[in-house]
Amino acid sequence: MKSVKLLIAASLATSASAAAPASHAETAVLAGGCFWGMEAVFEHVKGVTDVVSGFAGGAAKDASYDRVSSESTRHAEAVKITYDPSRISYAQLLQIYFAVAHDPTEVNRQGPDVGPSYRSAIFPQNAQQRALAAKMIGTLKSRGVKVATKIEPGHFYPAEAYHQDFERKHPDYPYIVVNDLPKLARLKATYPQWWKA
Repeated sequence: MKSVKLLIAASLATSASAAAPASHAETAVLAGGCFWGMEAVFEHVKGVTDVVSGFAGGAAKDASYDRVSSESTRHAEAVKITYDPSRISYAQLLQIYFAVAHDPTEVNRQGPDVGPSYRSAIFPQNAQQRALAAKMIGTLKSRGVKVATKIEPGHFYPAEAYHQDFERKHPDYPYIVVNDLPKLARLKATYPQWWKA
């Protein structure tokens, strides 16, 4: 997987547009396996002001961890990222998403977690985000990366309170140590300009 990550990082190095001046916060909703790791990665990105673990993409009108993990609602574990577009762009967030936060070549799984609720999916919040996501996926596919990531519609539902800030509250939890701390190390090493302690 390391060579795939390097290929992704190299492929997207020139694709991510610079942050543009803006006077308001924006949001991104991304799914890529267990939301604990996704949340941990984006909480350590400069320009990100808040990250909430939750669910997106399902047909049900609400979501809970028990229902989603039963694979009966079609939701994916996801994160809602609030960011300052004057400090980091949506394209740069996607670059981190593809190269660090998860493996976009996996179908309905990430690491030890298997099922559609762990799929790789982007939930654009507007037409510009949809276009940027499609462009990045196209760039990766043109470079030979077998991207499984889908662009989907879907409302975001926050997860239960005990899931929020899980890595920060439980840094020694075995799942976090094995699956998520390496992502943080990869973020710091690959994108030091965006790393936030």
